[in-house]
Order: sequence, then structure tokens, then C-alpha cells
Amino acid sequence: MAQACCLRNTAENPAGRMLTPDSGGGKALESRRRRITGAEHGRVSGIRLNILSRDTASTQVTQRNEVRALRHRRRGAEFIPMSEATTNLPVTVIEPPSGLFSVNLAEVWRYRDLLVLLAWRDISARFRQSLVGYGWAILKPLLSALIYTLIFSVFVRIRTEVPYPIFAFAALIPWMYFAASLSGVTGSVVGGGSLLTKVYFPRLVLPLASVMVGLVELLLQLLVIAGLMAWYRYVPGWPLLCLPMFIALTILTALAFGIWLTALNVRYRDVGMAVPFLIQIWMYLCPIVYPISLVPEKWRSLYAVNPMVGVIEGFRWSLLGTEAPNWQMMGISFGVLCLLLFAGLVYFRRVETTFADVI
Repeated sequence: MAQACCLRNTAENPAGRMLTPDSGGGKALESRRRRITGAEHGRVSGIRLNILSRDTASTQVTQRNEVRALRHRRRGAEFIPMSEATTNLPVTVIEPPSGLFSVNLAEVWRYRDLLVLLAWRDISARFRQSLVGYGWAILKPLLSALIYTLIFSVFVRIRTEVPYPIFAFAALIPWMYFAASLSGVTGSVVGGGSLLTKVYFPRLVLPLASVMVGLVELLLQLLVIAGLMAWYRYVPGWPLLCLPMFIALTILTALAFGIWLTALNVRYRDVGMAVPFLIQIWMYLCPIVYPISLVPEKWRSLYAVNPMVGVIEGFRWSLLGTEAPNWQMMGISFGVLCLLLFAGLVYFRRVETTFADVI
């Protein structure tokens, strides 16, 4: 009651003088009541302003709904009020992976538009501000094939079933795609660190986009080898129908090894520095500059464990009609690749929740 009386008197007296029935109280009591009165008055004023702002916001939303309803009515379209539109928005629940073998590829499929967008961004950025542009996709394997022809065919005199330029070029097509994709996948998560810390999307989109980038160069290189085969008058036979299978096997190989390397590269940056050296060694373990017939027979089984051996021999067989690859060893290699890819996907899913914190 005393507080209500103080509020009323303060409102009526701008100077803040206390108009109480008993005006003979001490100055300390009067100043205390004045402080209480000011605090209570500010609290009441704040409540009134808060209520007023809520009413104003509600009125503004109502007015906007009326204007939007009028515009939709003129166009003959259906109108949904703002309050209902916000409540009907889809809700995305982000949960950590549950279970040991939780891969959740369906979520990656829902973000396929982002996958294509990132892949196209990397393709356009690779040849941006370049005079030759996409011509580098043709010049690099072509110049490499000419150098290998000069060294291994003219100087070393390695004998092959077909002319050495197309022999080397047919092997460089899958190898250059594999080498570029493996390097791109390894650095994809670290390179997309600024994107990881801002929005949510399946982290697996980044390595998948890196694998798609090199397919444009691979298609251009296939056109070049078609011209070389026409120059040397080589007509492919029915094995050409198996070429898409070997292209898919090349993609699978790059992804199977790249998934492990990109997950490890987030925590240990030494992996990214070691990959170029690994690719250089791996190249000499593949029949690119030499035919597989030069490998001793007792080492052939161990040599064929390398998955890129079957891929390169399959490309030559499909394009040039050389000796068919060892299908039994290719089956074993394919099984190992599938197991390696599945284990890599599981490991990637288990550690992807820590990527944003580590990067």
C-alpha cells in the first residue's frame, strides 16, 4: 500500500517530493522511499514498454498478412499467413552416428545438389585465369607420353605389342585421373574447413566432389586417344564396351584410399605432405611405361595385388585390344577395394564429428 502511494505521488509530483500523510519522518526514511519509488517506477515503465512493443509487433505482422493476402488474391494464388508458414517449415534433426556401421548414404543423396555445385566450383576454379584452359587436360598426358616414348622406346628400346605412344597414353589416362583424384580427396576436408565451421552438411560430400572433378579431364583425354588410334589405324573391338567398368573401378580405387587419407589428414597434416611422394612411388609399381610381360612370373601374383595394375591393363585391353587382364586377380583386387572402401566410410563417419573442432 505504501509503495502504491509512493508511485502515485511520484507520478503526480515531477520533482520527486514525497506527499505522505506523515511528513515529519526523517530524511533517511524519505530518501530510502524515494529510491524504492524510482526503482519500482522504472520496473513498471519497462513492463508497459514491453507490452507495448509486443502489441506493436503483433499489429505489424497482422498488417503484413493483410497486404500479402491482398496481393495473393489479385494473382489468384494461395496465401499462407506468416505465423503458419513458420510453423510448417521442415525441421532437420542433426544426430551423431549411431551404431558401428552407420554410413547413412541416404543423407548424402539428399544433398546431391550441393555435391554437384561443389564439383562444378572446383572444375571452374582449376582452369580459371588460364590462357590454355581445359587444354591442359590434353597437353599434360600428351607431353608425358611423348617424353616416355623418347626415353623408353627410342633410348631404352622397350618392345610393346602396339606403337609406344598409344601404349603409354592409354595407361596415362587412368593413372593421371587416379593421381589427381587421390591428391584432391586427401586435402578436400582440410580445404573446406571454412565451410565446415559455418553450415551443416554431410562431410562425405567434400571427398565425393573431389572425385567428380577429374572426370571432365578423363573424357577429354579419351577423345585424344581416339584421334591417336585413328592416326595409327587401330580400330577398337567389343572390349570397348567394358571401358565404363574400368572407369568405375578407377573411381572406386581413388575413393577407397582417399577416404582414409582425408580423415587422417585432418588430425595429422603429415599425410597430405606424404601423398605426392606416395603417388610417385606408386607410379613405378604400375605397368605404365613398361608392359606387364617384363615382370617376372613368380612376382606376378604379388604385383597384381596393386589395384591400379588391373585398371591399367583393362584400359589397354578395352582400347587397344592387347592381352586381357587376369580376371581372377581382378576379382580379388575388387573384393579388397570394396572392403577397404566400406571400412574407410565407417571410420570417416566416426571421426567426422570432430572435424570442425580440429580444423
